[in-house]
Amino acid sequence: MQEQSVIAATRRWIERFVVGFNLCPFARRELEEGRVRFAVTRARDALQLLQALQDELELLGADGDLETTLLIHPEVLSGFSDYNQFLDDCERLLRALDLEGVFQIASFHPDYQFAGTDPGDAENFSNRSPYPMLHILREASVERAVAGYADIEAVPARNIATLGKLGPERLRALWQDCFDV
Repeated sequence: MQEQSVIAATRRWIERFVVGFNLCPFARRELEEGRVRFAVTRARDALQLLQALQDELELLGADGDLETTLLIHPEVLSGFSDYNQFLDDCERLLRALDLEGVFQIASFHPDYQFAGTDPGDAENFSNRSPYPMLHILREASVERAVAGYADIEAVPARNIATLGKLGPERLRALWQDCFDV
């Protein structure tokens, strides 16, 4: 799997889903300003992925010009259950590095499924990315963005409604198009 094609598919997904459907009202500006780092790791196990995550946390902490990092890991944690359990390891790493409250990690996966939903439900597409990835966000930036956004609590319900109108079949087709780069 070539890094360029992984990044291209991920960028296309962000442009079409995250920005295109306004799933995250804060994403467009950072993407357009080039403050999103797309990092592909060749990690093949959870330990290597934790090391890659630590490296990205250190890089993001040292580079104030970057707002966020998408750590894409196409070769590890392809099963959603394993990926979901790994998120606990990510939280432990943040605590161990004394970065809890500095950074937070959002989760995206090709088979993402919210608790209480069926795998085919449209709302799962809000977190379905072309490849498994960990999205590292600056906590202070999230707090500023949320504070400046009227009715932030309505975003999840709005996203569910938007995706529901499109329906799972249309969403699957659009999601699959992300790979056609």
